[in-house]
Amino acid sequence: MNLKATGMTEHRIRTIFAEAAAVQLATAEGSARTILAAAEAMRDALARGGKILVFGNGGSAADSQHFAAELVGRFRIARRALSALALTTDTSVITSIANDFAYDQVFVRQIQALGRAGDVAFGISTSGRSPNVLHALAEARRQQLATIAMVGSRIDDVAAVADVVIQVPADSTARIQEAHRTAMHAICELVEDHFASAPLST
Repeated sequence: MNLKATGMTEHRIRTIFAEAAAVQLATAEGSARTILAAAEAMRDALARGGKILVFGNGGSAADSQHFAAELVGRFRIARRALSALALTTDTSVITSIANDFAYDQVFVRQIQALGRAGDVAFGISTSGRSPNVLHALAEARRQQLATIAMVGSRIDDVAAVADVVIQVPADSTARIQEAHRTAMHAICELVEDHFASAPLST
């Protein structure tokens, strides 16, 4: 084993963790209020019998599915199932829309089909510029859904279509995605706490 190389690699790992921790803390400082607002909007929609429609591309698609799974299944505690759907999972729907219309419509058409006034549309984009996410949030707003966006440092485009914007003050995709997951877990915990005393479905 090359000890010098090992030492350099370990230093790099520590640097990665330090950078991630700094972004997480900066997100907590700057976005705690909007994370709470997102959790409250989702809680209220679910309490009224609404649902959460969540979507994004690439790693944000995976995060969308992760988030929906935590609500439909469980996060920390046993409670009733909560209505959440990732619009990234049905390959037949996604590819048919992309083929017959355009890729920037893959979430718009699903919002049109599945969204109802009072639901929540939750769009995730590390860049804050993904056309299909922006178009879907705009369509959701037209249909009177509450709109929430979770992005990186750039908020210019989403500010026009989202009621709540959770911003991660970073430009590295990896660091943004890590903070997104922590923010999603915070939302899950807050939402789940509200429904903790609700009886489980039999």
